[in-house]
Amino acid sequence: MNQSELVILLASKFAQLSLKDVDCAVKVLLEAISGALAQGRRVEIRGFGSFSLKHHPARTGRNPKTGEQIQIPEKYAPHFKAGKELRERVQRRP
Repeated sequence: MNQSELVILLASKFAQLSLKDVDCAVKVLLEAISGALAQGRRVEIRGFGSFSLKHHPARTGRNPKTGEQIQIPEKYAPHFKAGKELRERVQRRP
């Protein structure tokens, strides 16, 4: 499911809201999650899961083509951990 499919699904479930309102709400939600992660904060949505950052320290790697050593800088990557309810629901699927 992509963002536009999510907007259409939500708009069909909540007929009192216009497609434009639902689209705006989804964009605000995703921007809030992205903004919090960009500030180094953790986002937890009870029953769904949590978003956090994983730190990958700087390391020495190899160029697979030439074999020469290269320095790989440190980086942060977004990480999602599914909540208990979501994990259980996925396991019960038909």
